[in-house]
Amino acid sequence: MQVTYKHKGPMKIVFVFFGLVLSFTSTSQEVIWSQKMSETVINKWPVGNPFGWNYEQGLILRAVETVWARTQTPTYYNYIKGKTDYFVNNAGTINTYDLTSYNLDNIASGRALHFLYKQTGLDKYKLAADKLRSQLASQPRTSDGGFWHKQVYPYQMWLDGLFMAEPFYAEYASLYEQNALRDVAKQFILIEQHARDTTTGLLYHGWNENKAQAWANPITGCSPNVWGRAMGWYAMGLVDVIEFFPNSSAERDSLLAIWQRLALAITNYQDVESGLWYQVMDKQDSIGNYEEASASCMFVYALAKAARLGYSDGNARVIAQKAYEGILSTFVVTDVQGKAHLNGTCPVAGLGGTPYRDGSYGYYVGVKPIQDDAKGMGAFILAAVEMELPSNSLDIETATINGRSIRLYPNPAQNDIYVTVDEVEAWLELRDMFGQAVFSGKGNHVSLHDLSTGLYVLEVTVRGEKSQFKVVKGQ
Repeated sequence: MQVTYKHKGPMKIVFVFFGLVLSFTSTSQEVIWSQKMSETVINKWPVGNPFGWNYEQGLILRAVETVWARTQTPTYYNYIKGKTDYFVNNAGTINTYDLTSYNLDNIASGRALHFLYKQTGLDKYKLAADKLRSQLASQPRTSDGGFWHKQVYPYQMWLDGLFMAEPFYAEYASLYEQNALRDVAKQFILIEQHARDTTTGLLYHGWNENKAQAWANPITGCSPNVWGRAMGWYAMGLVDVIEFFPNSSAERDSLLAIWQRLALAITNYQDVESGLWYQVMDKQDSIGNYEEASASCMFVYALAKAARLGYSDGNARVIAQKAYEGILSTFVVTDVQGKAHLNGTCPVAGLGGTPYRDGSYGYYVGVKPIQDDAKGMGAFILAAVEMELPSNSLDIETATINGRSIRLYPNPAQNDIYVTVDEVEAWLELRDMFGQAVFSGKGNHVSLHDLSTGLYVLEVTVRGEKSQFKVVKGQ
């Protein structure tokens, strides 16, 4: 990949090359699994049939958002808005949400609030996001500043919480409160310090500062086992927050170093034959252990996204590809009506509570996998979106224009380019190599479907200031 920047007066020109070309090819005969699984999700949990204001909804809506970003299909947008509006009223009150429970699981749905506020400008979404931010402002913490997972789990940090709260928190900070990014980074730094096993590089599910829990190691405070999905939550949360940190920040460097250590550990515990990961990650050969779908999907998403954004080298994409093929052959099935389903997801696992969950090996493998669990399906959609992009394709973000970042989403499968600009629509003009305009208009979508192969220039105008992208349509 080569990226060069040239400046002429107010116009910022960006020439972008993917290898040699950004090649759009027809794949109409291939199954687009991200869309196919999204259809199952929307049918299974339609608008008006809520998940609850919780992390399952947060994961599903984030997954559907990534499909919408690639397709711009109104069905996906309407689903996100409808599911969110079920809970959020015009005053920004979130029905059923209780701030004083101080439950990080309730923050995850907040990412849809950021999305909808950017798309609609309606104050209710910003007001609701502010409420979630106020929870984090007063969330109980460990003595060194780590968020308790919940009020009812005092002095405990769980890996799960790094996905539940930090991507929302990082995006909120990037939009309104830049200094808070340090606190986001701190959460990842602390959990690695406390929960990482230096021999395997893997992280234990939870850490109890005061070691009061029966599951806590009396010396380290860690729970006794490495649960696959907890590691998956952690990996997804990490790759999702890094992109909000400025390239020059020390915190970004720290997070990238954590990712490098984490990616190596994940890779080391991938099953050689299937490409998948196990319910208890470091005990593959132990009796009762099983390959688990949600963790495997989460690792595919994290590894593929890291490769796409340059956090890892191309080998991460190769590892993700092997795992994705294993997921499709092992867990994904199609019923007689042609609907996609996902087998093999652990429905729930935790620590403490009533009845008491002791974090033992027997506890984790005693939870039997089921079909079409929201946590697995959401992770699968995220993974599928990443894997449906060609290996040399990535989202391209220009320098900030008029205080807003421009991002391109190439969708080779549909011969389209989607353009998003924070909070506003842009004026788009696509010209051929002779300077002849072949498309112009306000919006966020340009189709190359009916155009001949060759060189094109896409010009994006935001409030009078322009950026140009060089695009080559291949055979």
